[in-house]
Amino acid sequence: MNESIEINDFNSRGACCEQELASESYRDKRRSAQAFPSRAAYLDHELTIMSPRRWRPNLPFRDYNFEWEDLVPALSGTIGITVMFSAVMSAYAKAYGLDHAFVIENVRLELLVSAVLFVIFTSGFLNPRANLAGNHGPMIPLIAMIAASGGHPLALGIMIAVFGLALSISKCGSRLVNLSSRGVSGGLLIYLGSMGVFSQLAQFKAWSSALGKGPIFLCVLFSITLVYAWLAKINKRWLAIPLCSSIALAIPLLMGASFEFQTTPGFPSLNPFYWWGETTGWKLGLPNLQHFISVTPFAILAVAMWSPDFLGHKVFQQLNYPEKAKDVLMDVDDTMTACSFRQLIASVIGGGNVTSSWGTYMIPMAIAKRPIPAGAILTGIFCVLLAVSGYPMDITVWQPVMCVALLVGVFMPLLEAGIQMIKTTLDAETAGICILASYVVNPVFGWSLTMLLDNNGFIGNKERREQLSITDRLLIPGLAFLVSLIAMASVGMLPGISGLNI
Repeated sequence: MNESIEINDFNSRGACCEQELASESYRDKRRSAQAFPSRAAYLDHELTIMSPRRWRPNLPFRDYNFEWEDLVPALSGTIGITVMFSAVMSAYAKAYGLDHAFVIENVRLELLVSAVLFVIFTSGFLNPRANLAGNHGPMIPLIAMIAASGGHPLALGIMIAVFGLALSISKCGSRLVNLSSRGVSGGLLIYLGSMGVFSQLAQFKAWSSALGKGPIFLCVLFSITLVYAWLAKINKRWLAIPLCSSIALAIPLLMGASFEFQTTPGFPSLNPFYWWGETTGWKLGLPNLQHFISVTPFAILAVAMWSPDFLGHKVFQQLNYPEKAKDVLMDVDDTMTACSFRQLIASVIGGGNVTSSWGTYMIPMAIAKRPIPAGAILTGIFCVLLAVSGYPMDITVWQPVMCVALLVGVFMPLLEAGIQMIKTTLDAETAGICILASYVVNPVFGWSLTMLLDNNGFIGNKERREQLSITDRLLIPGLAFLVSLIAMASVGMLPGISGLNI
C-alpha cells in the first residue's frame, strides 16, 4: 500500500514538473550560445523554445532575441523590397504618363507605411507568425493591362483587401497550402525559380550590351557563381544578397560603367487627398463604380496567387528549421490578414504597391535559421532610413545590383528548394506536369490544375485520394481552379483567348 502511494506521489510530481517545464517562458528556457557545440545548434534551440503570441504583444528579450544573423535578412529584405517597389511604380508611371519624381515619392511612401505599420508593429510585435507584407512580383507585368482596361490603383487595392480578408477569415488560404503535395509544391518552386533566373540573366545581359560593355555580364556572373558556391559549401547562403550585391556594384564600376546619385533626402506626403487628387499625385481622382468592376478580375487573380506564393515561402522554413520549431512557422491565414490590411491602408493613403508575402526577407531569414520578429524590426528600421535618406535607393535600383540581388536572394533558392522537394518518381511526375501547365499559361493555372489532378489520383500518388475528404479532394481544389480560370480568361491571360469583358 505504501509503495503504491509512493509511486502515485512520484508520478504526480513528475506530471507537475512536466507542466511547469511546458509553462516556462522563452526567457526561462533560453541558454547562452556558449552552452552549445555549434552556432547552428544554438540557433535551432532558439527556434524550438519560442512560442509567439498571435495578435497580442510580443516583446524583444522577453519573447525573442536579436542575433547578428538577423542583419542579413533585414538587409536582403530592404534591398529586395526597394527593387520591387521601384519596378511596380515605374510600370504604373509608364502606364499613366507620370514622371520619375512620382516613382521616387511613391516608393518612399510605400517603404514608410509598410515599415512602420506592417513590419515593425505587426510582424515585430503584434504577430510574429505573420510574415512581412511585401510585394506581389508576378502582378508587375499586368500593370499595363490594368491601366489599359480602365483600372484604378485605389480600386484595385481595395478589392484585393476585400478578397484577401475573405480568404483569410474562411481559413481557405491555409487549406489550399496544405492540399499542395510535395510534387505540386516542388514543381511550382522549380518553375518560379527557373523562370526568374532566366529573366534576371536576360535583363542583366541586355543592360551590359546596351552600354557596349558586354564583358561586365560575364565577369559579374563568374564572380557571384564562385561566391555563391563557396557560401553553399560553408552553409552561409543567407549572406548571398549583401555579398553578391556588393560584387555587382563594385565590378561594373571598376570596368567603367557610369553611376551617379540622384535621389536626395526627403519625406513623402502622407495626405491621401494629395495622392488621389485630379491634378496632384496620381492625377486620377477617386475611383468610381466602373473602376471597381474593371479591376475585379485582376484582384481575384492577385489573391489567387497568394496561396502558391505563401506556400513557397513557408517551405523554406520547413526545410531549414528543426522539426520541433512548429510554433515559429509562418501562419498562412495570419499573413493573408496582414497583407489584406496593409493593402487597404497603403492604397487609401496613396500607395500603388500590390502586396504579398515578403520573399526577399523570408527566404534568407529561413536559410539563416532565424524567426520572423527580430529581423522584421531591423528591416523596418532600415526601410525608414532608406526612405528618408534617399541616396541608397539609387544603388538598390541600379540594374546590376537589382538583377543579382533577385537572382541569388530569391530565384536560385526557389529553384534549389523545389529540387529538394522531389523525393520519388511520383513526385517528379506531378512536378513535371505542374511545370508544363505553368509554362503553357502561368503559375496559378499550373498550381491549381495540378493540385486538382493530384488530389483526385489522376497523377502522383494514387493513395493520396483515399486520405482526403470530398471537400479537400474535389470541392476546394476544383473551386480554386475554376475561380482562377475565370479570372484569367476575363483579363486575357489564357493563350489564344482574348479578354471576356466580364
